[in-house]
Amino acid sequence: MKRRMFLTGALLGAAGLAAVPVGASAAPVTVSSLDGLQKAIDRAMPGDRIVVADGTYTVPSGGALRISGKHGTGDAPISIVAESRGGVVLRGERGFVFSNASHVTVSGFAFRQSSTLEIPGNSSNIRLTRNDFRFAEVSGLDWVVVRGNDVKIDRNHFHDRTTEGIFVVLDGPDEKTVAQNLHLFKNHFSGHSFSGDNGGEAVRLGDSARALLSAGAIVEYNLFEKCDGDPEAVSVKTSDNTVQYNTVRNSRGGIVLRHGNSSTVQGNYLLGGTEGVRVYGNDHLVVNNYLGGLSGRALVIGSGTVRDHHPGESKAERRGNDACDRAVIVHNTLVGNKGTLSGEGRDHAPQDVVIADNLLVGSVGSLVAMGKSTRFTWQGNILWGAAANGTIPTGGYRRVDPLLRQEPDGVFRLSAGSPAIGAATLKSTSVAEDIDGHPRGSARDVGADQYATSAPVRRPLVAADVGMNAS
Repeated sequence: MKRRMFLTGALLGAAGLAAVPVGASAAPVTVSSLDGLQKAIDRAMPGDRIVVADGTYTVPSGGALRISGKHGTGDAPISIVAESRGGVVLRGERGFVFSNASHVTVSGFAFRQSSTLEIPGNSSNIRLTRNDFRFAEVSGLDWVVVRGNDVKIDRNHFHDRTTEGIFVVLDGPDEKTVAQNLHLFKNHFSGHSFSGDNGGEAVRLGDSARALLSAGAIVEYNLFEKCDGDPEAVSVKTSDNTVQYNTVRNSRGGIVLRHGNSSTVQGNYLLGGTEGVRVYGNDHLVVNNYLGGLSGRALVIGSGTVRDHHPGESKAERRGNDACDRAVIVHNTLVGNKGTLSGEGRDHAPQDVVIADNLLVGSVGSLVAMGKSTRFTWQGNILWGAAANGTIPTGGYRRVDPLLRQEPDGVFRLSAGSPAIGAATLKSTSVAEDIDGHPRGSARDVGADQYATSAPVRRPLVAADVGMNAS
């Protein structure tokens, strides 16, 4: 690979390119230096495509590639792309710096910088796609921080760090606001080996100060592998988010609704790691998830240091756990986990939770170890295996062999004649599909899988499904 380095003093002047002018109707412009790239950015108009020749480029100390005052449109974004995916390596303290920009796409770069890549609150509709992120090993450094609205982060690979810090953080310009409508999809998160107890999440949506703010983020079709930097691979600390169709493999971290209300966790596979799904806060929906082979707690319905978070509470109160109230936990399959479904022992017990039509199968311990709870509704669940029933009340379950079969992808699904077929009882919650993407119909089956003879539409994700070369 050819190596290119910008050696002049200041990045980067606004003088015009000597080549063809960049404009809405111009052909793609190829640049082969940081100076040329900055000049192309400075002159870019909606619809322009700037191609950076493959090579290694080092941004000088104190410099940056500034995308300032640049606005594409929804139909004609400004695109800054590498000649080949991963073929442009950006080194130095900083790479791209956004300010007052919108509808800009950055694609195909290998980021090796030593400071955060930020989407500020004054920028929106920024897209980071098909990039390779492996920043310098700086403890406490969050790699990508999103403060602007309507950002897309898709088909990237975030990988291989040993230090404290988070791959992707949803944030806001101040503690009273949060970025809206982040869409995080088809990314590959892998190899975070930080061994601390906190601060090494793969994805964090907000923080305790923003718990009651609605973010509307969607985290879907991502693969998390060996994400061991924190017990929370996906940590949700805002409200009204959706975490769906992701696969978490062989990771210490799970999916945790740590703060906030009214989020949905659906259609996720958590396989062979430690933590599963933990739920705090109010009015969540946990549906169609498959949790298998976990060495820790598979599904935790959390108790609280406070009953509910509320405006005006102290910072200490806000950082505490909000008891899980009014959650609906339906059509999940939990197979072969050390801890299947459990509660906690804080002062404020979860209350008014519906646990219906779930399939719990285990060989050790107790299938249900709830502890304190108030006004729970248990119905239509199926329990099986050598594990004890535990604290589930009589009438909330049947103990019957669900006739599971393990398929080549490792997932246990229903076989013909299973007593789970058509046995679901909860009518108040609409569930149109199962975890595989098959229609539920009017006679729903217990557990995450609706029995079908056709191939699944969705399966657990593998590396080929995500990252830089994903479809």
